[in-house]
Amino acid sequence: MKAPIAVALDAQDAETAARWALAVTPHVAVVKVGLELFCRVGPSIVQSVRGASGTELFLDLKLHDIPNTVAGAVRAVARHKPRYLTVHAGGGADMVQAAVEAADGVTIAAVTVLTSMSEEALAATGLAGPPLDAVRRLAALAVGAGAGAVVCSPHEVAAVRAEVGPAVVLITPGVRPAGVEANDQARVATPEQALADGADLLVIGRPITGALDPGAAAARIAASLQPAPAGRPGRAR
Repeated sequence: MKAPIAVALDAQDAETAARWALAVTPHVAVVKVGLELFCRVGPSIVQSVRGASGTELFLDLKLHDIPNTVAGAVRAVARHKPRYLTVHAGGGADMVQAAVEAADGVTIAAVTVLTSMSEEALAATGLAGPPLDAVRRLAALAVGAGAGAVVCSPHEVAAVRAEVGPAVVLITPGVRPAGVEANDQARVATPEQALADGADLLVIGRPITGALDPGAAAARIAASLQPAPAGRPGRAR
């Protein structure tokens, strides 16, 4: 059984991303392509990292624009058949709904508050109160608009699970094994804690891809996690 991990393939080129993907896919459920890599290489990156394995793909493009524009972008991307595609919940309910209606079987994952943002950074944007309040509001808004998944930090995952119920997939970036530096993430937790609090899919990047042997690093983290309970959406099968 593969671990409920999405490895962030934040590489500078397609060859490196494909090599990392090949190394980790025996151990993890999903590989993630972010905005920088997708823009640098183009749509061909999808086949490069998916390869012959047919592993599940998470396109983390964080779309945010007027509803009609986002819908058009989602239709263009949906032909690559990713498992998940991100949009910003902050775009509003109409934008999220437009994305869902255009998704053609792709699960729209709504990003709440970026894990790089501290309470001070969030306040500077004009959103008063702790990140938890904003995350819960945005999660409820997105799920009400039809999003099948929500992206939130490990610090908010328990509260979001209580807010949106058991059927919504919760994706948590900002996951770091014990003893690993947080880097540019402000709200982090260990993989074990994030799963215990209700996460379905853990986004892990540099602790795996920055290792001398990414495959071995992925295997170690996967082995540290308990088998996923049967029947939870988004869990590795």
